[in-house]
Amino acid sequence: MKVLFLTDAKTIGGSEVYLKETLPRLKALGLCPEAAMPATPGNLPIRQALAQAGIPVHAYTHLGAVPRGFDLVVASAWYPQSYRAFYKRFPGLIPLVHDQVEIFYPFGGRYLYRLGYRLLQAPNLKRAQAVLTVSRWAARWLREVHGVRRVYPVPNGVDTERFRPPLPGEKEALRARYGLEGKVVLVPARMSPEKNHLALLLTAKLLPHVTFLLVGTGELLRLWQGVARSLRLRNVHFLGRREDMPELYRAADAMCLPTLGENQSLATLEAMASGLPIVTTPIPAQRELIAHGVEGFLVPPLPWRLAPALQQAFALPELGANGRTRILREHTLQEAATNLREALLEIVHA
Repeated sequence: MKVLFLTDAKTIGGSEVYLKETLPRLKALGLCPEAAMPATPGNLPIRQALAQAGIPVHAYTHLGAVPRGFDLVVASAWYPQSYRAFYKRFPGLIPLVHDQVEIFYPFGGRYLYRLGYRLLQAPNLKRAQAVLTVSRWAARWLREVHGVRRVYPVPNGVDTERFRPPLPGEKEALRARYGLEGKVVLVPARMSPEKNHLALLLTAKLLPHVTFLLVGTGELLRLWQGVARSLRLRNVHFLGRREDMPELYRAADAMCLPTLGENQSLATLEAMASGLPIVTTPIPAQRELIAHGVEGFLVPPLPWRLAPALQQAFALPELGANGRTRILREHTLQEAATNLREALLEIVHA
């Protein structure tokens, strides 16, 4: 079965990493996947990696250059307006939804977001042959809240060899390399409103002897750097974009993500695979991955709740071991590719 995976991404995001990791495994499972991406320098590493794995890649400057003749066309769009062009070229399109289908902003903000999603994105999904999304709760949400009919959950997976707990002595060596002392909290999240860095910075103020490593860039980076300076937070370090995430996970003692919106968080999966206890918010996407008191703690994103939860997590290393076990059971890359293959076969034979 020939399947085209189409994206409008001019740079690399989570959905493009997903393609790089998933398409070669689909090929090994007997499908014939191909990829189509804009011909831009920003996504070149993904195009090269796919080509090296034997996946045909169509780098396009306009959609008319992308061939037809596929059994299924699966599309990921960064921008809702891209779907109009996608549908014009491929009427039987299958959107693959990685983005947040709900953001739980306070003071009624979540309902404004829901209205915007209903007006801008839901119509694109309702006209689809079928819809794929990366968490079970999002599949239910799209069906029950937005009236999208055929939605298939295909949960994310993570590379459990790359993201793993430290070997004996490795954590100490990494901490010496990075110049880390005491307890260390890793915060891998894009600097965007829904990631809720303000709650994180205020939590750091309550834990002055804990080091917080903030990884990521985004439109709010300068704002949060300014807030950290105004709060005189000497224990908060902004690391920007990093290529050494597996090592940073292994050097840390916990991950904190006071997020207000996820579909299925790759950062959470990576931290669990690395054996870190997780402190995060009880939004549906995180509840799907974390059982409170088992793999971590689910607490409201309030500094006076996050701070004691982190201190408790430091004392319970078994939470991280439980998280690693759950990843090996439910969220390996092979499991993710197998689930996607089964969903695609079900769609094409429906």
